[in-house]
Amino acid sequence: MRYGIVLFTSDRGITPSDAALAAERAGFDTFFVPEHTHIPVVRAAAHPTTGDASLPDDRYLRTLDPWVALSAVAAVTERIGLSTAVALPAEHHPITLAKTIASLDHLSGGRVRLGVGFGWNTDELAHHGVPAGKRRTVLREHLDAMRALWTEEEASFDGEFVRFGPSWSWPKPISAPIPVLLGAAGGPKSFTWLAEHADGWITTPTETGLADKIESLREAWQEQGRDGAPEIVALAGRHNAEQLAQWADLGVTEVVFGLPDRSTDEVRGYLDHLAGKLGIAG
Repeated sequence: MRYGIVLFTSDRGITPSDAALAAERAGFDTFFVPEHTHIPVVRAAAHPTTGDASLPDDRYLRTLDPWVALSAVAAVTERIGLSTAVALPAEHHPITLAKTIASLDHLSGGRVRLGVGFGWNTDELAHHGVPAGKRRTVLREHLDAMRALWTEEEASFDGEFVRFGPSWSWPKPISAPIPVLLGAAGGPKSFTWLAEHADGWITTPTETGLADKIESLREAWQEQGRDGAPEIVALAGRHNAEQLAQWADLGVTEVVFGLPDRSTDEVRGYLDHLAGKLGIAG
């Protein structure tokens, strides 16, 4: 089982570069960042954990662009994987986003995975022209269009929301297409979508009943005739050795821990302490 770190980026506290470099030196395998382009002041969408328009953390208002953040990380690290938990491709034009992600993968030596979400904030999505009832369709089309650009010499796409004629686009990702992980609450609808359009699952921070959900995901995977097994990335709270052992037995492939919103020195100390508990200290 691999271990990763997610930094809820903002314009204060430790920078992504400092956090990822410290994580790499401590022995962690992957570094994740989130995405919100903006947060509409007036919203109908309730946050999944608060159940209303209030936000559990003001960093939702202050998140850095994930691809700029990961580019800065790539420049100072050598081996740590670069990912998002989660990005919102539906909010971007797939031609430009495909170029951005492929460029990052090229410059980082093939270290990129793409963690995506449907987007809980339908008001944010609406500002990007995404109809609330079409989030899954838009995400699917954007991913399919990007995969075409990543893998085909002359790529084209003709969908409901994305259309472009035969086009050249380089660089191609080193591992084309980029692996895609779906971050969503576990359930039949999400797992069917994942088995059709993604390569793995990122759990929600409050996910329960993981054993049954992993079995359901594997059944959906097999029903779609997919080879191998899906990646399963579990978001963890505090270190819990018993829970980690259970997750390993269930087939969880990676566990990701969040960083505290503290000073640079405190975050570095936290990473070293956590790495020691996990037995991965560099």
